[in-house]
Amino acid sequence: MDRPSRKRARPAILVHGGAWATPEGELEVHRIGVHRASMIGFEILLTGGSALDAVQKAVEFLESDPTFNAGRGSVLNARGEVELDASIMEGSGLKAGSVACVSRILHPVGLARELLESSQHVMLFGEGALEFARGRGIPFCDPEEMIVERERERYLRARRIAAPPPSPPSETVGAVACDSHGRVAAASSTGGTFLKLPGRIGDSPVIGSGLYADDRKGAAASTGLGEAILRVVMAYRAVEALTTGIGPSEAAQQTIQTLESRTGAQGGIIVVDAKGELGYAFNTPHMAHAYLADGMTKPEVGI
Repeated sequence: MDRPSRKRARPAILVHGGAWATPEGELEVHRIGVHRASMIGFEILLTGGSALDAVQKAVEFLESDPTFNAGRGSVLNARGEVELDASIMEGSGLKAGSVACVSRILHPVGLARELLESSQHVMLFGEGALEFARGRGIPFCDPEEMIVERERERYLRARRIAAPPPSPPSETVGAVACDSHGRVAAASSTGGTFLKLPGRIGDSPVIGSGLYADDRKGAAASTGLGEAILRVVMAYRAVEALTTGIGPSEAAQQTIQTLESRTGAQGGIIVVDAKGELGYAFNTPHMAHAYLADGMTKPEVGI
């Protein structure tokens, strides 16, 4: 199989903390979180590391930050439990790893990376994913360690009023990167939607919808209402748009326009091409994001 020639590319990373109506009092902590995550990922790129390593470490930082709906800090499902989805993909060999409906794992994106590296499978679910984690020596934690007081109170309040909460957040965290060799990668992690049915799977662990990476084109990671993102295969759509001669910004904008026009849903997407050019778009009130590229001295942060 022919492989793309390796040309010098611009190291670059773009991370997001979820597209939704972020409460006013939480805007600053979201900015800080994505700022730090972008710096962690970019440091890997600057020291010769791969795009795959960069997106994993950036997302793991966000999974550890209780501000975000990923890892510790995730929303609770209808049983009052944390149930996590994550995926990661690199563009040189189209290798991917994905896990869905896992608990007791602080870094599900790390488990997805282990699957990418050491299994013939792409996606594992529930107990099967946990059995794989045990076999690979990935540490487990107490389920209570995953629940933060903010989400416990939200869950109990919703149960007291016995009614669905208005406009529950369905945000995800994600990252895309290009390294100096022109290799691209994407990673995504989420706790899903608030009060979701146990076993519900959104777009985040689904290759092509939640994320996609191909060195010949670029990489993308989605966020927003997973059911709608699945229907338009959003990440793959954005990456394929790069083959028409447009840049990442326009590809992202076109993709969000399609999401809205075909499903009426809201979301966001981040995109990088194989030259290290970046782009993003969202039709929600906010999407915390930060990016760094070769030649920049500090992250550019927005929300």
